[in-house]
Amino acid sequence: MRVIIRYFFRALRLILTPFMLLSEKLSTPQGVTRAADEQALVDETSKNLALYQFSACPFCIKVRKEIARLGLTIETRDAQHDQRHRADLEAGGGRIKVPCLKILQDDGSVSWLYESDDIKAWLQERFEPA
Repeated sequence: MRVIIRYFFRALRLILTPFMLLSEKLSTPQGVTRAADEQALVDETSKNLALYQFSACPFCIKVRKEIARLGLTIETRDAQHDQRHRADLEAGGGRIKVPCLKILQDDGSVSWLYESDDIKAWLQERFEPA
């Protein structure tokens, strides 16, 4: 019975994934507009961030939409299909759970932020235009 349930959810995921990705493409908001020097500063700051994610995860989609809305250039790392990123996530963050934002601090230390709502709040706090 357990095997049947597992295969049912795998099939469901295969069917729903294209629709979720299409929905993301169609509903992603336009990024905020900033002055060129202000955008350059935001781009420089966001170089220290990396988002570990799965492409069809609804919580990851929510964070990616917020990144697009804020006009950020944050590297996304596929922890589902890339074993190197998966291993980095487990070694650094302590668990394989997405979405996870890797934050490289100015002093060289690294912090890992889990939970989509926490990531969105952190990004809004730092990058929301006044």
